[in-house]
This record gives sequence, C-alpha cells and structure tokens, in this order.
Amino acid sequence: MTEQAPSRLPEPRVAPSVAPTTNSHLDIADVTKDFGSQPVLKGVNLHVAKGGTTAIVGPSGSGKTTLLRLIAGFEHPGSGTIMMNGKPVAGDGVWVPAHKRHIGYVAQDGALFPHLTVGQNIAFGLDAGALPGGRRAVKARIQELLEMVSLDGSMATRRPHQLSGGQQQRVALARALAREPQLMLLDEPFSALDAGLRVATRRAVAKVLGEHGVTTILVTHDQAEALSFADQVAVMRGGKLAQIGNPFVVYTRPADRATAEFLGDAVILDAWMEGSLATCSLGGIPVRRPPAQGKVQLMLRPEQIRIAEDGPIRGVVVDTDYFGPETTVRIQLAPRLSLNGNGHDHRYPGGGEVITIRHWNASITRPGTELSLRVVGEGVAFPVEPTGN
Repeated sequence: MTEQAPSRLPEPRVAPSVAPTTNSHLDIADVTKDFGSQPVLKGVNLHVAKGGTTAIVGPSGSGKTTLLRLIAGFEHPGSGTIMMNGKPVAGDGVWVPAHKRHIGYVAQDGALFPHLTVGQNIAFGLDAGALPGGRRAVKARIQELLEMVSLDGSMATRRPHQLSGGQQQRVALARALAREPQLMLLDEPFSALDAGLRVATRRAVAKVLGEHGVTTILVTHDQAEALSFADQVAVMRGGKLAQIGNPFVVYTRPADRATAEFLGDAVILDAWMEGSLATCSLGGIPVRRPPAQGKVQLMLRPEQIRIAEDGPIRGVVVDTDYFGPETTVRIQLAPRLSLNGNGHDHRYPGGGEVITIRHWNASITRPGTELSLRVVGEGVAFPVEPTGN
C-alpha cells in the first residue's frame, strides 16, 4: 500500500441492492434504526435469495449486528420494512415476534447453557410435542443433529466446558438447526477461534447449511471470511451498504477507495486517465468503465504486481515481512517518464512511491535489491475526492 497520510473516510453512497427475484427469501427496504439520538442504520436495502449465503462485512460500529437483530426480531426498525417469503414481518404497522419467524441464531460465543449437557442444550431447541415417540424420539433427533454437524454422538453427555471452541460452535449450530429454521443468522460465530480452527469450523458450518438448503446470513468483520463463505457480500460502512455483489466483483471492482482498502490490501497510486488507459508510476494500466478523465486514483491488488525479469517497471526493495509461504515486499518505485494530456514529456505523477506486493521467494527480495516488475490485469479508477474544509 502506498505511504499516504490517512484521510477521513467518505460517507458511503447507498448501494443498489442485488435485484429481487421470484426466489427471494428476505427483502429489506429502506430500513433505519436509531438508538436515542444516534442513527445506526441509515436506509438499508438488501435482498437475499432462498438457499443463498450472504455475508455482511464491515468495521466495528458500522451497524452489522443491529441489522441482524432487526432481521431476527430482537429489535424494531425505526422505519422501512422487512419481508420474509413475500410477507411482512416488520414495518408499516406489522410486527411478527422472533419466535414466529422460523429463524435460527448463532451468537459469537455460542451462548450454550453451561449447566446443561450437550444433549440438553440441543433438546432446548426442540419442540418435543411435535415429535412422535416421546423421549426416545428426542434422543434420536439429538443424535441426528450431532451427526449433522460432524460431532460424535457420545458427546451428548458432555458439558460445554469439556468441548473445544470449535465443538461448542457446532453444538450451538445443532441447537439452532433443531427447530428446522428457514433462515440462519450467524453473528461473528468464528471470531473467538484460533486461525486453523476458524477455517475448519467455517467450512463445516457452510457444508451443513448448504446441504440442507438453509438461507444464511453471516455477520463478520473478517474480510477473508466474508469472501470465502458467501455467494453474496454486502459491505457496510457508517450504517449504509456501500456495495453489494458476488465476492469476486466486490474484491476486484470495489465501489470506492474505502471499500477497496477494507476488503484487502490495495495499492493506490495517483494516475492520469485518458480514454480507458490510466498512466501512473507502474506504466499504462487499462481500466474498465473509468469514472472520470484526467487526474484519478488507481487501485491495484498486490497480487497483480509481479516480479518479472523482462518487466518494464523498476523498483528497489525497502523492506520485507516473511510469512512462510509468502513474503510481503515493500518496494520504492523509480520515477517514470510519461505523457500528460497535452503530449508533453514530464514526470507525472512523480514516481518514487512505495508500494507493497507479495512474493513466494524471499531470497530474491532482500532489502536493497533492484527488481523488475510487471502489472497483470486491469486497474480500478476512483475520482479524486475534493479537498475542502
């Protein structure tokens, strides 16, 4: 990432939601929520397809959990409507209580009852009266749910403190699945787990929910988690959805600079846009549908900048961070001669920026080494934000 002074994040525009379809499960329209004089949600629109997986990702305080609580029925919206399967559950004078919405909810800590066994925790979510066969049917259903979340049936007699963090989260999921919800809400359920366990638990949960066709909404502040878990990602900032789309689109074509930098490492360079070509210290970079001509900010992902013997760009390694399978390399670019809009040679936009890339071979990226670089793929251009008081 270039070394620039931090600036105040711009207020996000309200993102157009993915268009509703006849297969829509959840429709949120113009939803707001205030706590006292503090607005938390400022007009949220979101459509979730039946059986789909949506990740709502954003920094702490952006309104993610509040939105989830409104969907669950734990809070009333200030204005706007929430519909499930085409029927209103909140807003315009309608209110369906949480226990009638057919929604499962898994919190960050699992919220298991410590004084109950695993089996009793799961049975808490069962309607025993709806199961023919009495206690034997309840026991069989508990075993079925444990198997569903890849836990051994013998764990039914254990207490929550005898389980690992990942196992506790799977029990919480089994309890939520016990009522056969139509919609599953996951509120940062993996954040308390260590890195390896987090990935394994996330995969296991995604597999279970996918196999049973349960519509799922995951709230997380972890960008990688959102991109890998969901088929639709909604980026929330300042109580609004800044962008909604499939993971590939929101990562490779972010709506604005703040979204780009939140979703992963980004190389941001001043550039001069002429037609569909942005000229910067990395040369001429093609841009699809540029938003402006003249001076812009160009965004590339670090993996797009490759070390290549015949690369036309030169830079010197400033320092590195070694992470085993890859090394993060900070490189100071050499000044590059280019053309401005009038055709005069000059050093625009100046050169000498420090950028960050990634490389697998630490031995060729020692500090002081001069490297040749090449850019792969397209860049994304953002209009230059006006500087005013």
